[in-house]
Formats: sequence, C-alpha cells, structure tokens
Amino acid sequence: MSTQLDPLSLSADLLYTVKTEGDAEPLRDHLATIDRSRLERALSSREGKLAFWLNCYNAYAQLLLESEEPDLHEGGLLEAWKFFARDRVPVGGVWLSLNDIEHGLLRSSKLPWGMGYLPRPFPSSFERQFRLDDCDPRIHFAISHATDHCPPIAVYSPQDVDEELDIAIEWFLEENVSYDRETETATVPRLFRRYRGDFGGRRGIVAFLREYNAVPADAGPSLEYERVDHSAELDVDLEGDEVRR
Repeated sequence: MSTQLDPLSLSADLLYTVKTEGDAEPLRDHLATIDRSRLERALSSREGKLAFWLNCYNAYAQLLLESEEPDLHEGGLLEAWKFFARDRVPVGGVWLSLNDIEHGLLRSSKLPWGMGYLPRPFPSSFERQFRLDDCDPRIHFAISHATDHCPPIAVYSPQDVDEELDIAIEWFLEENVSYDRETETATVPRLFRRYRGDFGGRRGIVAFLREYNAVPADAGPSLEYERVDHSAELDVDLEGDEVRR
C-alpha cells in the first residue's frame, strides 16, 4: 500500500477491502497513525467529512461484527453498549467509538437519545475540529446498525457523496415506507421518530418524504411509526402520531 494515500482514499479503500474480504490491517494501521494535519486538510469540506466518516463507520462496524459476533438482537442493552460505545476505532492517533463517529462527528454532537433535540455534552477537541457543522439527516440511511431496515452499504466519495446519499435514500424509502391514500397515513421506520429533531420535527419528516417521492407532493399525511416486531398494538407519541408495535 502506498504511504501517499490521503485520508479520504484510505477510508474508501478500507471499506472496499472490508466489503470484498481483503486484508484490511495495513489500511487500518495507516489510518490509525495518519498525521492530524493531513486529516485536517483532507476534511476541510462538508463533503469530505461526510464521505470520510461514513466510510470509517461502516468499515469498522463490519470489522467489529466479524471479530466479535455480538448478538445485538438478543443481547440487550449491555451488549449494544459494548458494541457501539467502547473506544475501538483508531483514527489519527485518537480512539473513537462507533457512537463517537455517528452521534459526535456525523450528527454534529447530538445525543443518541432525546429524539434528536439534545446536544451531546462536552465534545472532545477532536470532535469539535472534525465534526460536520450541521446534522445531515441523510446519514441515517447510509450507516449500518446490523439490524432490520439497514440500507445497502456503499463506498462514498467526496465528489459524489450528495448524489450517492440521495440514491440510498430513494432505495430505502421505496423499500420501507408505505402510504395509504384513503387514510392519509404514511407508515415509516421508527428511526424517523427516534431522530425526529434531525429532520426538523414532524413537518420536516413529511417534507422529507415529499422531497424523495415517498408520499405525493400535495400530501399531508399522519405518521405511523413501525416497530420491528410488527404486532398489532398501537401507542400514541407526544405529537399524536401512531407507533405500530
């Protein structure tokens, strides 16, 4: 591997190597020790940060899944915490967790709970330097949580990251959103509720669905949030939207 690879190329090559089951160790080592000044130059744009951290997250999520084989469905909160919150991703001399990348760097320092409205307290200097300036809700359709409703994993490039994200979103919404014209109801994955603030609240979610043609442009649907177990009980959230359990 050439030592001249820049951080953006390294993150893309790492994810591609993981996806194709190649030897990722040299790329991981190089990314772990890359000079901070080189990282700063490479991540000087929104597009660069977006592509870099998406690639890093998805590469390391897959590597950790393969090395540990955690049971995220049945293992409970402790197993999930161990997988997402422990610092095991080395980048530029700093150890990060998957949560650091997702909620600190990609979501611009927001807590993983609080429905997308609460800031993440006490971000590190590294996080403040390399995070996105604003939370882009499209990242929720581009990262893998190894659970249901996860999108196909793509290698993102700074030049095309916005177009690539739009493609991922269109696929995801087509597969996972249904709209009932008679009842004016859109049934959507629960991530829309969990990160409601990222989308700008209920109105923002509806506008998002319209933008990506998941509902008609003139529709003003009520929202029903689907849960994984697909049972028939219903709850009502704080804004009166139904949550399917």
